[in-house]
Amino acid sequence: MTDHHLSSDHIHTVWDNSLSPALTVRAGDLITLDTLDASDGGVARRVATGELEALPELVDVIAAGLRPARPGPRGHPLTGPVFVEGAEPGDALRIELLDVRAADWGWTGCRPDGIGLLDVALGAEGLKPYTHFWDLRAGAHTDFRPGIRLPLAPFPGVIGVAPGAAGPHPTSPPRQVGGNMDIRQLVKGAVLWLPVEVPGALLSAGDLHAAQGDGELSGTGIEMDGQLTLRVHVEKNAGITSPEFTTPTHGGSSRTWHVTTGHDPDLTTAARIALRALLRRLEARGLSLEQAYVLASACVDLKISQIVDAPNYTVSAFLPLDIFGG
Repeated sequence: MTDHHLSSDHIHTVWDNSLSPALTVRAGDLITLDTLDASDGGVARRVATGELEALPELVDVIAAGLRPARPGPRGHPLTGPVFVEGAEPGDALRIELLDVRAADWGWTGCRPDGIGLLDVALGAEGLKPYTHFWDLRAGAHTDFRPGIRLPLAPFPGVIGVAPGAAGPHPTSPPRQVGGNMDIRQLVKGAVLWLPVEVPGALLSAGDLHAAQGDGELSGTGIEMDGQLTLRVHVEKNAGITSPEFTTPTHGGSSRTWHVTTGHDPDLTTAARIALRALLRRLEARGLSLEQAYVLASACVDLKISQIVDAPNYTVSAFLPLDIFGG
């Protein structure tokens, strides 16, 4: 077994099985990947040089999906691909997530014409482009503002292997070989299985989040640069057709939760109803609409509470009240 380190100099922004491997490993090897955030590391660079006040322009860059520091197609900056010897179509890549390390700073944003659950709807209510910057240096938690503290639980928003179909393919949609799944339970200690569709699997990862609620409601979690340490194994003829995982956590923890609900034949509409009610609760605590939205994206969990009454579904939005202390 060998230890490998792949720096963020090895970035690609599409899924494509014709990409040349940045690294070749054997089953059982340990791999550490340096990753960039969804702004291609722009936030970290600007914070390091004291340019926080110059960041409204960066919000536009993030929302447009552009990469000011890197030419080429749009997409999440992914570190890789990693060729795993012995992995063949029909096998599964079993990935142990050994460590997920956060950078010093992160960000969560929203805008009226963005990608979040309510961005377009809230634009009619005066939602403005907004980015919140998080100090992650404490390690275990981060303060949103005095009296509101979130626990950190870093994980990779994007992790996957190359699709069998000829590319390039955008990084954003999740697919049967992984990708932008944004599963926040893929924390340190989790084990992920991905179906292999091309020789060597061609594993890549990126888009690390320091914390996120189930749903990533504003379209961003706590986005950050970071470091991901994995151990890879090959399971021959595994027969899986979609990602599977084990995890040491079901998600957030809190002594009590405040829950709002939405009911509708359309799950998205039901989710919007539940979230809008929860944002009103947060606004009543003195937060602006924009602050309430990005805080919800970082810690509120959407859950499907029932489908038994189909075609009338219930979606619930869970706010962990422990973040307010006391």
